[in-house]
Amino acid sequence: MSAVTTEKSKTAGAVVDEPVVPVQAGPVDEQAATAEAIAAALDPALVSRLAAQARAQGVQLLGRGGVLQQLTRRFLEAALEAEMDEHLGYDKHDPAGRDGGNSRNGKRAKTLLTEVGPVDVAVPRDREGTFAPAIVPKRSRRLGGVEDLVISLSAKGLTHGEICAHLAEVYGAEVSKDRITAITDRVMDGMAEWQNRPLDAVYPVVFIDCIHVKIRDGQVANRPIYVALAVTVDGGRDVLGLWAGDGGEGAKWWLRVLTEIRNRGVGDVHGGLRRPHGPS
Repeated sequence: MSAVTTEKSKTAGAVVDEPVVPVQAGPVDEQAATAEAIAAALDPALVSRLAAQARAQGVQLLGRGGVLQQLTRRFLEAALEAEMDEHLGYDKHDPAGRDGGNSRNGKRAKTLLTEVGPVDVAVPRDREGTFAPAIVPKRSRRLGGVEDLVISLSAKGLTHGEICAHLAEVYGAEVSKDRITAITDRVMDGMAEWQNRPLDAVYPVVFIDCIHVKIRDGQVANRPIYVALAVTVDGGRDVLGLWAGDGGEGAKWWLRVLTEIRNRGVGDVHGGLRRPHGPS
């Protein structure tokens, strides 16, 4: 984990140590280390004092008006201002912005659906309209994680109404059934496109296996999901497809699955079709 350094800055005539955390881009473990460094830079006494004050005044942590919601808003707005500084090439109130070039042009209000509830942020604008923030993309109303949460709850067998109630109760977020339907339909469209994508002409070996998952079809029940996992010619792995069964699959069913694989471009499997723990 990278060390957290400090630099001196003057605030109201006093010299204050401000933590400077290096921003790392890379694998998830490096990003987690950077996030841990940022969290470690916070004054533990200040965090404890804020938590105690919130508890004493009966302020909730999550949901609309909660402490985490307000902290999220402040963090997002600070990040947006930093992105604007980088976009324009100078800091806010810097005389360099008085040369008649592109400059700030006020802010616009935007409500984001986040995992800590709806957050109202002020997004800065520039005169040329070329500012495209990365942390809060244009035309986006959701801030990471919410779509994944909807998909995860749907996969666990919750109905759209139950998902709406869960998001409202736990996160204070109001998500309509139409929005949940749009999210799940988009995932299903992507799954259909993936399931029908062209495959390589040759695979050294293809493994056929099965996993059992809970699926809601009127009622929640265990269903077998058959998986075709191939080893590619360069040594990689590729899931060729997933097929839901009912536990009574026979020769005709498997002929349909293998014909589908052939029709998607597979011409030869050198090592044949195998089960993970032995030949088929």
